[in-house]
Amino acid sequence: MTPAAQSPSGHVFRVERKRGPVWYAKYRLPDGHQVQRKVGPAWTERGRPAPGYFTKRLAEDWLRTVLEEARRGTLAGIVQTSATFADAAAEWLRYIEHDRVRKPSTVAGYRAIVRSQLLPTFGDLPIESITTPMIERWLGSAGGSSSSRRKSLVLLHGIFRRAKKVWRLQTNPVTEVEKPPLGRSGDIEVFSPEEVHALVRAAASEQDAALYLTAAFTGLRRGELLALRWRDVDFAGSLIRVRASFSAGHLTTPKSGRVRSVPMAPDVASALARLGSREHWVGDEDLVFPGHTGGYLDGSALRRRYGDALTRAGLRRLRFHDLRHTFGTRMIGQADIRRVQEWMGHSSIQTTIQYLHYAPRAEDAQLVARAFALAGARENPVRTGA
Repeated sequence: MTPAAQSPSGHVFRVERKRGPVWYAKYRLPDGHQVQRKVGPAWTERGRPAPGYFTKRLAEDWLRTVLEEARRGTLAGIVQTSATFADAAAEWLRYIEHDRVRKPSTVAGYRAIVRSQLLPTFGDLPIESITTPMIERWLGSAGGSSSSRRKSLVLLHGIFRRAKKVWRLQTNPVTEVEKPPLGRSGDIEVFSPEEVHALVRAAASEQDAALYLTAAFTGLRRGELLALRWRDVDFAGSLIRVRASFSAGHLTTPKSGRVRSVPMAPDVASALARLGSREHWVGDEDLVFPGHTGGYLDGSALRRRYGDALTRAGLRRLRFHDLRHTFGTRMIGQADIRRVQEWMGHSSIQTTIQYLHYAPRAEDAQLVARAFALAGARENPVRTGA
């Protein structure tokens, strides 16, 4: 039978050492396990203790805090798991991949973060020994942008949340860690229509040209473009249906998890119609933008050709993804935000809101002018008569 939980208790005592006296604490945990820990060097002088030194009262305060954490179940190490952080990370990745069935590209990204950012610091440590202050120190010294450190922290939180279920950890030490501020300016870089056409003209092939134009004029993600099939191109309805995405060697659903339709501008329809007249196109199930062997187009090779096309066109080194942003910023001035959200496949309206400050609204200046004109009229009424 499991022994009944006891109220934690303990006491402090002083030990004389060659380098000076030291305070120790001895206490019993709720499960009956006895612990003896060093508190710190004893302060024997008059006046305020130097940093890192303890009077008897300070040592007792230290023990009181430990016992209170033990009572609440938040004391680090109160549970002995025999599992390391590396074990917990591996279990979380397994859970994400197989139980939660996340996309292979998503899992691959998580593995890269765990391997490069988390395991070097925490890998060999027992999971119950990792505390909030340790995580805060790691976060403060971690390199990279605020967004990348926030993402690492989110993964760390997920790993400990899973560890609580599997190894019965009492607390998640990441919960009390503040996320680094993003510090975003809210600005994004986009192409002008003239720059899009210059990029298209500089493409290495007719297929690349059509792909760049489609990316800018429909807002499809790169993986969605690679997975696009001719059955998804509705020339009669002037739209493209987004059914799948290809990334990291795997075919999956679009990022939002839902099929959507996007308007197809006449320029895109013309470019795709020319592309569809190629001799090796044989049916609706064929890919619109295939690789050399007829399979999926290699994403890294496409990225290199895109960079070369930017150079030939004399354009700024914007990312391929900025073609998608170009669509968002152009359409927000022509359609309501909910429609733009639907076309771009954003799961949250908050993602679409980033484009709002690109919407041209000349009438706003007139609203401000009228507001101040009215205020001025009230403050300075026209006087008539003697």
